[in-house]
Amino acid sequence: MSQTPAGAIPPSPFVIRSYTPADRETVRWLCCETGFLGEAIDPIFEDRELFADFLTSYYTDKEPESAFLIEIGGKVRGYVLGCRQPLRNQWHNFLQNFRLFGAIVRRYHRYNAASRRFISWILLNGWREVPAAPRRTAHFHINLLPDARSVTGTRALIDTFLQYLHQHGEKRVYGQMVSFANRRGEKMFQRYGFKLLNRMEITKYRRLHPEPVYLCTVVKDLQENSKLYESNLQLANNQKN
Repeated sequence: MSQTPAGAIPPSPFVIRSYTPADRETVRWLCCETGFLGEAIDPIFEDRELFADFLTSYYTDKEPESAFLIEIGGKVRGYVLGCRQPLRNQWHNFLQNFRLFGAIVRRYHRYNAASRRFISWILLNGWREVPAAPRRTAHFHINLLPDARSVTGTRALIDTFLQYLHQHGEKRVYGQMVSFANRRGEKMFQRYGFKLLNRMEITKYRRLHPEPVYLCTVVKDLQENSKLYESNLQLANNQKN
């Protein structure tokens, strides 16, 4: 049995790597497994194919070079899906919405009551409840399975993506994060160097979650710091204010 030499750093329990086309189905599966406040989307919406299309197809099919994965034990357990071409992303989403709407119309009669409520929310309220975001700015989505939600793994994954953006000349990046109760509050965003722009309640969760759930838009200036955590100087300044 091999042992780690004295003084040596033990092997990392995770690996961060770039996305490849072979990862597409795994990313889609992971998207659905984490789509309901970190849990499987099925109690909200049963059509995993359309759910994954809506949330991942641009990133896996049009801009795969901006996606990064975290592996644990040789298996993909989380991802950051990024976008450096926001106008292309917006055009893709515009066209895709027509296709997805047609698919929903054809399949609607097969959906259960929860799925029909989800569709009603999308049509009546979804567009109202997404907070505004910078239109010409890089952005990202992050999803992690429970065993990948360690501080060190999450930090390594996001830092890899932020360094990628910085190396390609991006000046800032935004994300839209779900928050409720003490989960992902403003202080946490600040600690990670993000500024909270706005937040709105997402009413689709009211039937299934005891607390209000919010979608927050947060922005990070990559010229100030291209890593996840603020510098010691920034932290000191924030603590004084």
